[in-house]
Amino acid sequence: MPLFDVYPLYEVEPTRARGVYVYDQKGTKYLDLYGGHAVISIGHGHRTYKRMLKKQLHRIGFYSNAVQNPLQEKLSAEINRQSGCTDYELFMCSSGAEANENALKLASFHTGKSRVIAFDNAFHGRTSAAVAATDNKNIQAPLNAQQKVDFIPFNDADALEKELAKGDVCAVIFEAIQGVGGLDEPTAAFVAQMETLCENHQACLIADEVQSGFGRSGDFFAFQKYNIKPHIISIAKGMGNGFPVGGILVNPVIKAKYGMLGTTFGGNHLACSASLAVLQVLEKEKLYDHAKAMGEYFIERAKELPFVKTIKGRGLMLGLEFEKEVGALRKELIFKHRIFTGGSSNKNLIRILPPLNVKQKHLDQLFTALNACH
Repeated sequence: MPLFDVYPLYEVEPTRARGVYVYDQKGTKYLDLYGGHAVISIGHGHRTYKRMLKKQLHRIGFYSNAVQNPLQEKLSAEINRQSGCTDYELFMCSSGAEANENALKLASFHTGKSRVIAFDNAFHGRTSAAVAATDNKNIQAPLNAQQKVDFIPFNDADALEKELAKGDVCAVIFEAIQGVGGLDEPTAAFVAQMETLCENHQACLIADEVQSGFGRSGDFFAFQKYNIKPHIISIAKGMGNGFPVGGILVNPVIKAKYGMLGTTFGGNHLACSASLAVLQVLEKEKLYDHAKAMGEYFIERAKELPFVKTIKGRGLMLGLEFEKEVGALRKELIFKHRIFTGGSSNKNLIRILPPLNVKQKHLDQLFTALNACH
């Protein structure tokens, strides 16, 4: 049976990985500065991660949410402690799109309203309401177009207030650092206005931290730069270091009731163990501060490149924008210099999303390659 052909694939077949490197079937070593879409947070094959997953697998790997699973409570407490979001409640699922689906559904339950406001160049997933809130018509089917979503630019408080004043908005969803959209960030003033406007018009503010959360920005969550308190925070990707896990953190103003949300695989024993391992390593190895320091180093080095138009992002969620499209450059980086980087809906931008334990020498390798390419 052939595979359903929806992915344009590079001619690279990784067969093993360790730290910041992946190796193909011939043993060729590649520097991974993309982390499989920002998923690899603590490095490939981290020994703590492998040990905790193996130990859990020998006990119990899965059972449904019909029974007690204390690992979920342990994970919730640890996220609360490390993030500082101490009074939020955790609902677990298995992916970022599923997290945003549940966030939007919960906002609609809570407000009794159904329209969503998202932002230009947003990406929130590929399913139902999540893809409707994604600014890309090419991946929206007619079924998705039935959702009521309107897009506005970042930093246009007047446009946001105009939409909220119509009284039918259940949620405003935003990325503090846009991922697929190209690393743009709202201003602090706009984020503060957004929070106030959502409160004034009884709409939920959803912070999509699927890509930027769990230390990637240098803070636990990227929105924490702004000193706001969202109603819902969506999480995934780096929280599992490759294991499929996601969730939402829910502000206690939103009340739970049986049956309003549900999942088969979300919060299973292995998923919880994977995420607990990630949190243990993030704290023990001081990767929050390390991500921030490496981001600062990257930005200073990037300023030396005359062919780079704009440097975007913070922490280890970074982008380099060029004067022309970067498709050929990314291929040259992969096949000549053996470096993985990421693309964006901005065709002139490459994304840099390495494991959070990346070192200066690895970033230097990228800058040497970029100079060689130009």
